[in-house]
Amino acid sequence: MVAYRPLGWVARYLALLAPLVCTVAAAPPDDHRVVLYYQTGLGTDTTHVSLLPLIEAEPTISATHVLIAALHLIDEDGGIHINDLPPNDPAFDTLWSEVAQLQAAGVKVMCMVGGAAVGSFQRLDGDEASFEKYYGPLHDLIGAHNIQGLDIDVEEQFSLDGVIRLIDRLKADFGDDFAVTLAPVASALTEGGGNLSGFNYFDLEARRGSSIAFYNAQFYFGWGNAASANDYESIVDDGFPANKVVMGLLSNPANGNGFVPLDSQAPVLQELVSENGNFGGVADWEYFNSLPGGADAPYQWASWMAEHMVAARQMERREISSSEAFWRGVRKLGRRVRREGKKAYHSYIA
Repeated sequence: MVAYRPLGWVARYLALLAPLVCTVAAAPPDDHRVVLYYQTGLGTDTTHVSLLPLIEAEPTISATHVLIAALHLIDEDGGIHINDLPPNDPAFDTLWSEVAQLQAAGVKVMCMVGGAAVGSFQRLDGDEASFEKYYGPLHDLIGAHNIQGLDIDVEEQFSLDGVIRLIDRLKADFGDDFAVTLAPVASALTEGGGNLSGFNYFDLEARRGSSIAFYNAQFYFGWGNAASANDYESIVDDGFPANKVVMGLLSNPANGNGFVPLDSQAPVLQELVSENGNFGGVADWEYFNSLPGGADAPYQWASWMAEHMVAARQMERREISSSEAFWRGVRKLGRRVRREGKKAYHSYIA
């Protein structure tokens, strides 16, 4: 009879996790992104919220990416809208002028397609003739305004082959420097986690990871908790590299459920940056009323985030303890069991 040693399996498991601990601690430094979604206030009427303070109000430009939201592919009115209007509507004259100024200052300006309003990806998921019909206006908008990337926010059913076709076409038409990003809910980047997109992000990363610049993961509305580092760490533990995962945050409690006050966000950023030298950065939903400045000075969110990430990066790197690595491994195993259970269930009922 073999004697039972309750801690023996723990020691063996920790030994297997040792390479993970060393890899995380030795991650190379990276410039952490500061991404701003810009939807409310992008017209030229009295509600316009200017982007220019991002490059004029402070001595250092903190924003790295501005994402114009949201593009919708439709059946009328030229086939494409920015929110409720076609892109060439005079309401956007000021927007396009400011876009050019941001780009000249070094800020990358992209567009976001999709989001909560469904329909765009259903239209792009048809046969080749249908794809060309709906892709054409998107292609023309990108070219007309020198848009530097596209954020694909899929919150409806879209096939894996469909999203791959879109990514491949964007890269073929606009080149390797054109940034393709995606905006999944955070849980979709974990084994067996909730997902709104219809395709599996692990499968997408395996097949087209080299074409995807990063993921703007939504850590709000119950899909991820930004008040702790745990959910972000779960994504990294499950295989997505930290430099490709941007933590999407609500910039104001008025913007939805899941806002984390800045004084509570600071230690989370410190932990993430200190453990992941190549931390992917942060994104806000959305720009117009971002704290701490609010509607009067929304640009201050970008500088606040950049300053706190820089400060965390300059601190001594934090090693992951053996016990923490062990429990992260246990959580990862649980997520994998959950994912395989879901796959088995769907195969059973198919």
